[in-house]
Amino acid sequence: MYAFLEKLINVALPRTKDFRGINRKAVDNIGNLTLGIKEHTIFPETADEDIKDVFGLSITLVSSAKTKEEGSSFYELLGMPFKSEEDSKKK
Repeated sequence: MYAFLEKLINVALPRTKDFRGINRKAVDNIGNLTLGIKEHTIFPETADEDIKDVFGLSITLVSSAKTKEEGSSFYELLGMPFKSEEDSKKK
C-alpha cells in the first residue's frame, strides 16, 4: 500500500496533464479521500505501445480519522499534494 501511495504522490499525479493539486473537497466528512483518475497511463508501468484502450480508475484512501480536518491533516503529513487555499477559492 505504501509503495502504491508513494508512486501515486511522487510519480503518477505529477505526470497528470495540468495537475495543480487535489481539491480539499475530495476528503469526506469522516476523513476518507477519493480521487478519480481519467487515464491509467499516468502510471509508468503501463507500456504505451501495448495500450489498446485507455481507462480511468477511482482510488479511495480510507483512514481512521473521525473528521474531515483530521483526515486532511493526515493526508498532508503523508505528502498528498492539495491545492492551495487561493487556488481552491478561484473555482
